[in-house]
Amino acid sequence: MLRLIVALALLYLVLIQPNHPAAMTWGALAVFPLELPVIAAGLMLVGRGAAGVGLRVALVAAMMGIALLKIADFATFIAYNRGFNVVTDLNLVEAGWVLLSGSIGTGLAALVLAVVVAVVLAVTLALWWATGVLTGLPLSGGQRVLAGLALVPFTAVAVAEIGQARRAWSLPPAVSQALPGAAFTARVGLERAQQIRETRADLAAFRDAARRDAMVGAGPFWGALDGRDVFLIYIESYGRSSFENPLYIPTHTATLRAAEADLAARGLAMRSGWATAPMVGGQSWLAHGSVAAGMWLDTQGRYRALLRSPRRTLFHFAQEAGLRTVAIKPAHVFDWPEGDYFGFDAIYNAADLGYEGERFNWITMPDQFTLRALERLEMDRPERPPMLAQVALVSSHAPWVPVPELVDWDEVGDGTIFNQWALSGDPPEVVWRDNDRVRDQFRLAVDYSLQTVMDWAARHAEDAPLIIALGDHEPARFVSGVDGFDVPVHLIGPPDLVERFADLDFSPGLIPDPDLPARRMDALRDLFLTTLGDGA
Repeated sequence: MLRLIVALALLYLVLIQPNHPAAMTWGALAVFPLELPVIAAGLMLVGRGAAGVGLRVALVAAMMGIALLKIADFATFIAYNRGFNVVTDLNLVEAGWVLLSGSIGTGLAALVLAVVVAVVLAVTLALWWATGVLTGLPLSGGQRVLAGLALVPFTAVAVAEIGQARRAWSLPPAVSQALPGAAFTARVGLERAQQIRETRADLAAFRDAARRDAMVGAGPFWGALDGRDVFLIYIESYGRSSFENPLYIPTHTATLRAAEADLAARGLAMRSGWATAPMVGGQSWLAHGSVAAGMWLDTQGRYRALLRSPRRTLFHFAQEAGLRTVAIKPAHVFDWPEGDYFGFDAIYNAADLGYEGERFNWITMPDQFTLRALERLEMDRPERPPMLAQVALVSSHAPWVPVPELVDWDEVGDGTIFNQWALSGDPPEVVWRDNDRVRDQFRLAVDYSLQTVMDWAARHAEDAPLIIALGDHEPARFVSGVDGFDVPVHLIGPPDLVERFADLDFSPGLIPDPDLPARRMDALRDLFLTTLGDGA
């Protein structure tokens, strides 16, 4: 009897496993899994033998597969505020490993992975044992018939709950309230099967849309620049939370107000607005690609489909207008073959930027070094053409420790001057034990990036380019503290260029009006092309 109780308890715990952080409460234990009596009756019906082994294999495989999907959901809800997509998100496994090993070290990351694998194997073996207990019950023929008959009402109740929860149909209130639990695990499996079909259909429609581009042949573009540069600078993890979360407002807005006064005194104009990113928490390349291609890239599948499409980006149009196109990618420690699609004349990955200092854990180099490298490698070239450069800064990327300080631009050198901060403070594995410390480090890291960008804009005020500085996405929700996808967009540069955006939902200065409507990032490509065109 004890073996039976333990076996049922194991099945119960696996079936009620939540897939969302908000559901990880003691109350989850009170939700009865409607699949449990179906599974128990089915196993008792078939008993031992080939049929029993086959059913056990199918059940354990299905339950463990869905359990892993729930774990993946749990992780992506924490990091990205969405569930896991089997079709488009498998790349996140590798990305997660790179981030984890870069943050806490390869050895500790390998230990974490080994523990996870061991737990998965242990649960699999426990489920195999539990299902074996049920098929091995010494039941009479009549008892097995009763188990088979019980399958009908048990299955009907589970199916009814699934349909009600998915709104496939609406049960009468009395029936709905009488349902004794939830068939949550079965529902997750069914939803994933439907998600696969829907994702494939979405990708087909996306590929068709990527081939239709109203901007092709609609130029000329970029003519308003009149020989001036444009720098599209992404500030990592910088979002509306800097203007709405009381933990960050005083620091970040004070930095922006001070910069606004300084830049205005230097003769620069500024306007700010909002853009809506396709994700939160990570996968910055989806934001970069959405802006560049004018396509909504909210999944990795869409990103891959874009790379195989003839869609033309901001940088293709810039090349046609005679601009040199450059990508500065300090986060890229590996080759970036996808960059060939976007239309860059030159791509500088981390190894190409010349940084000789110590890494800041996962962060390869401080933002100030990155911008100084842009000057050294491209801007200081004699008799060069004007350029459109995309710069993806990384100092405000998780884990946000340690945080450097600004130095004199002429002392940046090979980056070793930053070692005094790279080797200071507690490591991420210490800081990340306390959510409050994580949030405070985030506050400091974003502020450093804002100070760096604004100081760099002041440095080039005499021969001002057009700087478009924007966030790529919000950080994870437990850090941002806001429930949105909006990021600030700052336009800094010569008054004649910045004022072209005056009637396009960009308020004066560096503090965007909170009531301004936000454009999706995929609308920015065409906005920049048309607003900075010859006839705008």
